[in-house]
Amino acid sequence: MRKLLLLPLRLAVGWELSPRLLSIIAATMLVLLRLTIGWHFYAEGVDKVQQDNWTAAPFFVNAKGPLAGQFRTMVWDYDGSIRLDRDRIMLTWATDRNRVSDHYGFDEKQEKRAQNEYTDAVEKYDWVLEENKADIEEYRFGKDRIDKLDTDPVRNGVSSLEGQREAIRKEWLDKGAPALNQINQVWENYIENLNSIATMKQRQSESPYRLTKPRDVLMDTSIIDVILPYFDIAVGLLLLFGLFTPIAALAAAGFLGSIVLSQYPPVTGPTSSIYQLIEAMGCFVLAATGAGRFAGLDFFLHLIVRKVYGTSSKEDE
Repeated sequence: MRKLLLLPLRLAVGWELSPRLLSIIAATMLVLLRLTIGWHFYAEGVDKVQQDNWTAAPFFVNAKGPLAGQFRTMVWDYDGSIRLDRDRIMLTWATDRNRVSDHYGFDEKQEKRAQNEYTDAVEKYDWVLEENKADIEEYRFGKDRIDKLDTDPVRNGVSSLEGQREAIRKEWLDKGAPALNQINQVWENYIENLNSIATMKQRQSESPYRLTKPRDVLMDTSIIDVILPYFDIAVGLLLLFGLFTPIAALAAAGFLGSIVLSQYPPVTGPTSSIYQLIEAMGCFVLAATGAGRFAGLDFFLHLIVRKVYGTSSKEDE
């Protein structure tokens, strides 16, 4: 019974019962590899958190290979369908106004100022649509062309045709970029202005209200940008302390593998994903060897596993 109950722990710290199959030099190299990869993930996560406005969008937008289309759709509002939908934006901004009011507990005077900010933001939004009317129309028509190119089997696997498709895509994105960027700025300023209505006392008692983006898919960069920095930190700390190393290493390898797939096949150059591929292989080594048992907290957990699974008592069978 004990063996059955401790099976998840055995899987989490390393399956093999004996950690003495490696030489001291090999074990030392595994520890150094674990610490190096752990520090890399931890430092990357901390850097993303400190940037505050870090986003994975540019990475997904520039995805290449057979899965590029799937990765691109993981960018929040990748085709501008949300930001260019006036009714939806008006509803979203009205919801933001009400949420900010509830968040800080605005009085009647502050609610009136919030309404004025909403009206001002709507006027600016309409100005952006009018100012970029021609480009927005071309952008909307161009989306159908891009969708047809992405589903054209003839272009897949032919480098010259794929290059032509990417050139068309870039031209399409450039058409919509000015208007979408201006809408982003109006939106960000709107949220900032709503927060500024709060008094000093209200700001001290409540954290700033953050921009909330409406979503059409289960997972996109509006979620990934929040989760990924803390995922990096968590994986980094687990590897640094050698705790549940196989799980942490496999999670790291899966993440790095997704990067390789988004830039497949790996080629040399500044945007090469070969480095991530190599690091992913290192993570598989850490997972397969249960490297946290060497100078890590998994050593103590593994003692429990060895004590239970190493017994030959019939009552434990």
